[in-house]
Amino acid sequence: MARYKGPVCRLCRREGEKLFLKGERCFKDKCSVERRSYAPGQHGQRRSKVSDYGVQLREKQKVRRIYGVLEKQFRSYFYQADRKKGVTGENLLRILESRLDNVVYRLCFADSRAESRHFIRHGHFHLNGKKVNIPSLQVRPGDVISIRPKSSKIERIKTCFAAVERRGVPQWIEADKKEMKGVIHHLPTREEIPLTVREQLIVELYSK
Repeated sequence: MARYKGPVCRLCRREGEKLFLKGERCFKDKCSVERRSYAPGQHGQRRSKVSDYGVQLREKQKVRRIYGVLEKQFRSYFYQADRKKGVTGENLLRILESRLDNVVYRLCFADSRAESRHFIRHGHFHLNGKKVNIPSLQVRPGDVISIRPKSSKIERIKTCFAAVERRGVPQWIEADKKEMKGVIHHLPTREEIPLTVREQLIVELYSK
């Protein structure tokens, strides 16, 4: 299945809540979920009974769309989480949160995860002093994410990072506004992942 390239607001409407896929637009009156709080398409306003499988599927699709991960990669993350010690659902969210593109987004270097992936693919960031262009890289405690010196003058990145105090940064990451870099203190716990998802439903879906 190829990556979705259509209007991302349709994805939020399909899941029935804001997934914050368009950054600042999601906080304005133009947000599609605010205007049309029903699923897209001809039958979007039709009420239908959802099965247990349907509920599990919607939860999985919601998490996939939040992080911008394709099905094959998401399934791989689940099997990786299942092999780790601890709660599988929490391990899965921790793996997704540890992706480089998500960390760049959490550090407010980008307005959305899609924009974060765009910046990383174009080589605008350093990981521990080395240029990286792979959004799916997993960060570790002690890693330092910084902007390349040549990219520090890009107005879009500077504008996004100026909102770091308003948007806030998770406790497991430290943002240095003066140096325009971030440090990973530790991998996030479930309480430090600000997502209203029921990860246990995803575990049940893949465990069938």
